[in-house]
Amino acid sequence: MKKKLLLLIAATIVGASLAGCGTSGGSTEAGTEANSEAEAVTEAEAEEAEGTALSELKAGFIFLHDENSTYDLNFMNAAKEACEKLGVEMVSKTNIPEGQEAYEAACELADAGCDFVFADSFGHEDYIIEAAKEYPEVQFGHATGTKAHTEGLDNFHNAFASIYDGRYLAGIVAGLKLNEMIANGDITEDEAKIGYVGAYTYAEVISGYTSFFLGARSVCPSATMEVTFTGSWYDETAEKEGANKLIENGCVIISQHADSMGAPTACETAGVPNVSYNGSTQEACPNTFLVSSRVNWEPYFELCLNSIAEGKEIPADWCGSLETGSVELSELGSCVAEGTAESIEEAKEAIIAGELHVFDISTFTVDGAELTSYMADVDTDADYTPDHEAVKDGYFDESADGLRSAPYFDVQIDGINLLDTAF
Repeated sequence: MKKKLLLLIAATIVGASLAGCGTSGGSTEAGTEANSEAEAVTEAEAEEAEGTALSELKAGFIFLHDENSTYDLNFMNAAKEACEKLGVEMVSKTNIPEGQEAYEAACELADAGCDFVFADSFGHEDYIIEAAKEYPEVQFGHATGTKAHTEGLDNFHNAFASIYDGRYLAGIVAGLKLNEMIANGDITEDEAKIGYVGAYTYAEVISGYTSFFLGARSVCPSATMEVTFTGSWYDETAEKEGANKLIENGCVIISQHADSMGAPTACETAGVPNVSYNGSTQEACPNTFLVSSRVNWEPYFELCLNSIAEGKEIPADWCGSLETGSVELSELGSCVAEGTAESIEEAKEAIIAGELHVFDISTFTVDGAELTSYMADVDTDADYTPDHEAVKDGYFDESADGLRSAPYFDVQIDGINLLDTAF
């Protein structure tokens, strides 16, 4: 819409300029004044055109689950906030599985006039790519995917954020709580064991629980971790059972990379401190909630919608950060250890300043040795060079080179025990 209007304005100005050139005598000065006035009008009308274009845009969103999933609710809230802020019409589809239904939903949204279609789950990717090929005039976005940089489509984009920074900060909260428990005589240093309920053994999950563990161990050196997997992003029963199993195994703090209230409610019942994901559980778990980390998707949605309105290119891979406001921690729970807020702020400032790196290779070992080199596989295209040296300047450079927005840290470090790896 905006492009067409600007072309019309430009054509009008060119025509006026040519007419001015054809006159004689004092027409040069008059033509200059006319051009100046035209340029001023053009700028004003262009700004108006941009606003009109935004108000005429329509954005479609595909969610794996509904608002009962903390993961999906986080996306829903961000989409709503971005669309309301920009005046963009929002359409959404919930409970869309990671299958052919995702392609059909994307096509329905495109047919309904959506200029931007976004899907929020890893398994949606292939189906969104299929729809993007069929609707080249529509821009498609996808969370946590890995194929945008190799597909080469102008209208398909991956996005994520450095949530490992947020999980590291949340880990500091957990580590300080462990220290408090040790100081109070509730546990010994050897009993500072964290439990973690993961969904799948994907790099995203491995990166998440590892960064959380490193944050905890940065303040509580004796901390260890056990991880169990559910084989699902959202299974309240399995997540509750996983948390209970970890608690029975002697884990005294529980965190998660799964989307239901299963683990937090199990912790509240057992009186075990809990770090949740994608939203505060303070109201439901007032006695055990410590903190939650999340990706704030609003900055990305605003970037995409503004880019479409302005005719600008959307990055194939985009990774938000603490600095862009894309990685956030919730308010602290009532049971955190004293001095927690100050410690988080200090670490956050150090990360933003580049003075602290989550995956600093001096802070962990792999099979008893320092990780000095790691060739990360950052793509899934056999025709694309897969190797990327991820270790540089003393740290594992997770998603920072613009090769891919989704995490690719899949290293199993010492101190973390996997209870099952079937998923």
